Amino acid sequence: MFNYLEPSYIKNFIQTAISEDVGDGDHTSLSTIPATATGRARLLVKDTGILAGATLAPMIFAEIDPNLQVELLIPDGTPIKHGEIVLTVVGSSQSILKAERLVLNCMQRMSGIATYTHSMVKLLEGTNTKLLDTRKTTPNFRLCEKWACHIGGAVNHRYALFDMILIKDNHVDYAGGIKNAIQQANDYLKTTGRNLQIEIEVRNLTELAQVLEIGQIQRIMLDNFSFENLREAIRIIDGRFMTEASGGINEKTIREYAECGVDYISCGALTHHVNSLDLSLKAY
Repeated sequence: MFNYLEPSYIKNFIQTAISEDVGDGDHTSLSTIPATATGRARLLVKDTGILAGATLAPMIFAEIDPNLQVELLIPDGTPIKHGEIVLTVVGSSQSILKAERLVLNCMQRMSGIATYTHSMVKLLEGTNTKLLDTRKTTPNFRLCEKWACHIGGAVNHRYALFDMILIKDNHVDYAGGIKNAIQQANDYLKTTGRNLQIEIEVRNLTELAQVLEIGQIQRIMLDNFSFENLREAIRIIDGRFMTEASGGINEKTIREYAECGVDYISCGALTHHVNSLDLSLKAY
């Protein structure tokens, strides 16, 4: 899988985010606070959940001003509660204020995702099923959202369109059927010399039978199957391919899906149905 946490990729995200927020200057701080002023602040928890973004925050502060001194007190993945202090930062007051909103936006959103993801992973305990995230992410914020899912205990699915072949229903329809889609995907890999996994989505047991007849894939996505049909599909596949259940799965249904015997459950709600955790950065 593409290493989205490679340092240069994270740095590029931070620089783009700073450019969006700061533009040609934080004119409020520049106009009200002397350039020589120094201060200190601490990041406070005002909620309950799983912390995420703690590794990212010092990188943001350093990109804003390498002279800022950050002390991280609580690492990513730690359960947090109201009143705890995640980190402290000391240095230029202007620099602290310039970084404040970006740090909070990232950490609040990431911690909300990690918290919900962790709760879903807990519901799978005792099964052999792993939770997957999806591409249902916020444009230009996927790095943070995928990172938060990982911190919360999910397995990152493909990062983007370039690191896996995932043949979904529209691909099948446009390609002229399942057989054409699978064959053309394999031909493409041979022609281009790429080494990518192939997954295909099926909508019913009839499509599953077609896939099993052809093979040449690594994973089958069983989309919007009833529990009865999912159990039958797992029986038919009989371990020949990795299996993934998808389609509107939530905290009320995830356990029963897992108990059908699938290897993976993908859940778009991890990134598009979450509330941010309440954090704040306060001078002291």
